[in-house]
Order: sequence, then structure tokens, then C-alpha cells
Amino acid sequence: MALNVKQMMEAANAVVPKITPAQAREMIGKGNTLVLDVRDAPEVENSGKVAGALHVSRGMLEFRADPESPYHDKNFAKDKTVILYCASGGRAALAGKLLKEMGYGQVYNIGGFKDWAESGGAIEKPIEPGM
Repeated sequence: MALNVKQMMEAANAVVPKITPAQAREMIGKGNTLVLDVRDAPEVENSGKVAGALHVSRGMLEFRADPESPYHDKNFAKDKTVILYCASGGRAALAGKLLKEMGYGQVYNIGGFKDWAESGGAIEKPIEPGM
């Protein structure tokens, strides 16, 4: 049976807990955490990202997260807590479900970048062109 987006989101939200920015900051403070921005590059360039976050667009996630892939990013480790965000939380939830399916155990969704920024979370601003 074919799935629609609503069903995919329900399944993702059922396995990837949503946390607050304050809870995320607490987890980050404990260490061994990967904060992951799954937005597209133009979004990150326009707004910046969570300080210390790794940007991997959702379309490249599997390749960066799989240690067997030639495109693997060494920042990914299955013993780390992974905290994801996007613009509103939808892509982060879907990406989190995928990581869980790939064997990552501690995966959380903080929702949207705006939620983080409005809560006073640290942000790395984009570099101005020509700088």
C-alpha cells in the first residue's frame, strides 16, 4: 500500500522524540552529541545554523551516515546522541526516522531553526559573500 506524507510524518514522529531547545542544550552540554542541520544549502546560507551543527542536506544523509559509504562523514557515530532540525521539523523527523532505521539509537528532533533561534540558542551566522 502506498504511503502519503501524513502517514510518513506520523510514523516518523512516533519513533523520533520531539525535544525543546532547552533539552537540546542540556544534551549538547553533556557531550558526545551531533547536532545535524538537514536543510538545503540556500536555507543555511540565508539564516546561519545552530552553533557547532553539521550541515548535511536530507538528500545526502544516508551517504554521510553510512560508515560503508565512500561519502561517509566521520562526525557520524552510532554511539552519539543525534539532534536534528530543519526549517519547521518535518524533514528533521523524517531524517531522524531514517537514522533510527540505520541503527542510530539516540535520535531527537528539535523542530525548526526558528525555534532554536527564538529560544536564544547560539547561532553561527553565514559568511558574507566576498569575506
